[in-house]
Amino acid sequence: MAYALVALGFVLALNAAGAVNFAHGDLVVLGGAVAVLAGQMTGLPAPLLLPLVALVLAVAGIIAARISILPLVSRPPEATFVATIALAAIVEQGLTFGLGAAPRTAPALAGSGSFEIAGFALGRQPMAIVAIGGVLVAAVWFLLERTQTGRRMRAVSADRYMARAVGIPVGRYIMLSLALAGALAGIAGLLLGHQFLVAPTQGAGHMLKAYIAVALGGWGSVPGALLGALGIGFFETFGSVWLGDAWASAALYAGVLVVLAFRPQGLFGEPVGRRA
Repeated sequence: MAYALVALGFVLALNAAGAVNFAHGDLVVLGGAVAVLAGQMTGLPAPLLLPLVALVLAVAGIIAARISILPLVSRPPEATFVATIALAAIVEQGLTFGLGAAPRTAPALAGSGSFEIAGFALGRQPMAIVAIGGVLVAAVWFLLERTQTGRRMRAVSADRYMARAVGIPVGRYIMLSLALAGALAGIAGLLLGHQFLVAPTQGAGHMLKAYIAVALGGWGSVPGALLGALGIGFFETFGSVWLGDAWASAALYAGVLVVLAFRPQGLFGEPVGRRA
């Protein structure tokens, strides 16, 4: 579910800005770092830190896009590629300076321990992550599919020129999408920060998982990114039990190559030749 939030934020930013933000993984780490520092300074429990982290990273998502993506929309794609990688490096080095290189632990959502259901032992923290992730994914789905705001966000993502022609304030909805993308990244960072710690160098790994999820699901497809991320999470969880971590990672990347060899557009994407 945490991977799903990362991929969901990534594809929302991709559709809104029209370019890949290679600093998205570092925004996830930044969310974990904000949770660590805010927890130390205020002593608040993780559930109360969630809205604070979401707000801070919503602002960070907008700033990141305004610095490294939106000013370069008329330039070749390579310009955005380099700019967002540079931004990722700046965030990583800033976190290394501020937090140190040693991993830190974000506050736990539900504490340690486990409980049993039908003979299965379920950890409190992982189940809290699943529950919060599920609620947020459902909330984003409701926003995009059942509200006027969401329909306008999708219209801007599909064709911003036509959206502007029918009177939609395109800039406002681009900023809203970027803020939502940053907030989802920050919450994912908090959720992952206790289970897998917070280290400044984790951004590239989060970015790679989000990129793979979007490529598997179909470029720009929100449901595809969600299902791709959930598939990666299930594969890593059960594959590492059967094969070990190293072989599970190798099998995952091999599976990605196989899928893209037969469906380059992804599982839920349209063939390029059929697009209007």
